[in-house]
Amino acid sequence: MTTQSPPAAATAAARRTVIARAFLLGDRLDIRGFEQKQALATTPLTVRMGRDGFAVLFRYGAVVLFDVTAEEEAHFLADVARLVTDPLPAPGRDQAHVDIIPGSAEQVDADGNIVLSDLTPERMQIVADVLGKNVMLDHFEVKVANVFDRVEPLAARLKKDGSRNFRVRDLLSQIGDVLLTQHRMVGRAEVLEKPEVLWYTPELEGLFGRLEREYEIRERSRALDNKLEVIGDTAETLLDLVHATRSLRVEWYIVALIVFEILLSLWEKVLK
Repeated sequence: MTTQSPPAAATAAARRTVIARAFLLGDRLDIRGFEQKQALATTPLTVRMGRDGFAVLFRYGAVVLFDVTAEEEAHFLADVARLVTDPLPAPGRDQAHVDIIPGSAEQVDADGNIVLSDLTPERMQIVADVLGKNVMLDHFEVKVANVFDRVEPLAARLKKDGSRNFRVRDLLSQIGDVLLTQHRMVGRAEVLEKPEVLWYTPELEGLFGRLEREYEIRERSRALDNKLEVIGDTAETLLDLVHATRSLRVEWYIVALIVFEILLSLWEKVLK
């Protein structure tokens, strides 16, 4: 006996679109405040929200909301704010349209919409993983560009007049920014790592690969690494020049003191 495919009208009736919104709230999110609630999935933590919505929470400060109303979203963000360490003055945000079409091939269509055959917790975790990384990369791309704007004049000043009068505190601040950014990208967000859910649902790896390519996660991460390396090398070079200049000054002070002591001794002998 052959199985007939569902009528087109039935498929059209089952089709629906949900909005996925990603937010980067701060440096870190303490998700232990949600672990007492009934979780649909963990790593990352996925919980039900309101009537039809869901939330996926990441320890590196990002949350992704699926199919929630504006009122539910505002209430959730206000509630989760108390769990955020070093909140951002203006949280990063992004959104994507997710079309749920039963029996369809899971992909990103020509309009940039994410097409899923079903809105399961595993699929939401994969979509949320990419959207969370995307909004975090957006934040760091702006931050690194600002650091570039501060470091570039120092290098140009060195090239133009050879000046080595740089403020050590500013240079150490640049190096600190670089180290913290690398720590968050590699240590917490694990930008280049695949989500843990793929260990249990390897059949969804194709969906993850298509989303990762669509948002250029790997390419943008490598570009950021290269920029961070340039910033770090530049700041360290300028810092070495400052230290060398200070060491040279100390040596000249010592020489001056020795010469002064010799002259003083000679003067005493002349007086005698």
